[in-house]
Amino acid sequence: MPLSDMDKARIVAGTHAAEAENARRLPPEVVDALVAAGFARHLVPARWGGTAGGLTELGRAVATVGEGCASAAWCASLYAHSARFGAFLPEQGQRELWEQGPDTLVVAGLVPTGEAVAVPGGTRLTGTWRYTSAVHSADWALVCGPADGDEIRFFAVPRSDFTIEDTWFSTGMRATASNTLVLDGVFVPEHRAFLRDSAFAGRPVGSGAPCHTVPMRAVNGLPFATPILGAATGAHHSAAEIMSGRSPSAAALLALARAAGEIDAAALLLDRAAAGLDGGGVTPADAARNARDNCLAVELLVGATDRLFRAVGTAGQAQDHPLQRFWRDVNTAASHVALRMETAGTIYAQQLLASRKEMA
Repeated sequence: MPLSDMDKARIVAGTHAAEAENARRLPPEVVDALVAAGFARHLVPARWGGTAGGLTELGRAVATVGEGCASAAWCASLYAHSARFGAFLPEQGQRELWEQGPDTLVVAGLVPTGEAVAVPGGTRLTGTWRYTSAVHSADWALVCGPADGDEIRFFAVPRSDFTIEDTWFSTGMRATASNTLVLDGVFVPEHRAFLRDSAFAGRPVGSGAPCHTVPMRAVNGLPFATPILGAATGAHHSAAEIMSGRSPSAAALLALARAAGEIDAAALLLDRAAAGLDGGGVTPADAARNARDNCLAVELLVGATDRLFRAVGTAGQAQDHPLQRFWRDVNTAASHVALRMETAGTIYAQQLLASRKEMA
């Protein structure tokens, strides 16, 4: 089933945005709308009933939801991208993950942490994984941790095996519920683990879909940038609504126009990055350019949102006004480690100069 009913998901997310922020998690109505729209199954292999869909379509859908609520868009994006990692599990592990159907909600702890002890038949896993977004609604989690020697593995654990520490008290993106996942001596059988290098290299088990064969580093910050695109667009709608009710100054009108251009430019950058991944055959140079473009797009979106927030003055700063929530959400989400131009830009420039030396 392709992604559908994006406007419905956007409306439901926007209607519950303030409630979700106050509760610091998405209400069931929003989670249900995201599942109904097809996010959970979008990157699930077709043989398990999933869509094995494109990243361009996914990014646009995430951005649409973000116009209503950035936190909902963030969770929608990570439901899809976290499930993508399931395609690298052995056959039996994939079967267990999706035995209830392709709409299983999967979250991920990507930072290698914890302690993994090899035992007969698998691994005994203990540790904490901070910033696990959407963890309260998860059916399964895929967490990254050290294994034998220098190996890093992903481990799949069902909801019954982990607990949650309430640690997410953030300025923005509050409803992502990016709390701490805790495992205490949990046994993970061998068929529910895989080497992280498999995901880095794009070597799935039993799938040849581009969304699975694309190297992990090439996807990079795209899952985190597209919710920001939606939130910045939502901020623009909110600012335009404020300005339409009064006689804005020339400076305010210029801010509205410039922000619109920046948002459009960011959308084009993210679309190009996603389309390149969907086309397959991604080179290291492509991956470096994608990472650069993701970060540049986010810089444009932060600038646009900040400009809009200043342009409307105190009118958008009331606690119940969506503009101030979009502004906080954009700036909070933009701080994600995958969206740092200092890192992505340096790698891109190094590769560019190295390629020029090779051609000389």
